[in-house]
Amino acid sequence: MQKQHPNVGAKSSTAYPDYVGLVRFLMQPFLESPDSLSVDCEISHTRNRVWIRIAFDSTDKGKVFGRGGRNIQAIRTVIAAAAEAAGQSVYLDIYGSNAIGRDGSSFDEETEERLPMPKPRDRRGNDSRPVVKSRSR
Repeated sequence: MQKQHPNVGAKSSTAYPDYVGLVRFLMQPFLESPDSLSVDCEISHTRNRVWIRIAFDSTDKGKVFGRGGRNIQAIRTVIAAAAEAAGQSVYLDIYGSNAIGRDGSSFDEETEERLPMPKPRDRRGNDSRPVVKSRSR
């Protein structure tokens, strides 16, 4: 019969995830110059909150955020899951961004996907119903 290590399954008050390493691991593939990535992590032990501030070259902004912010949202989700497993909440701030996301963390509004304006529907005569075009197979 195997014995478990006494600390297995127990949450230690001093054992926190390596947030800086995790952020670097998740973000560096999106960066042209990974050395430009700057990560600052501040942990509040009394409130169980973590603030992570990141900065990188503005030329990489589109790749980091991704279409509609999908890449940065995936990075936020992984970091939030690691923090939740440690019994903490996390806030990811991106240096130089000016918009605030739903959860109070910053989010760059310039990278959100903008849809084109809707086109007016073709209408014939006084009938207000849209024109239905048949498909030929």
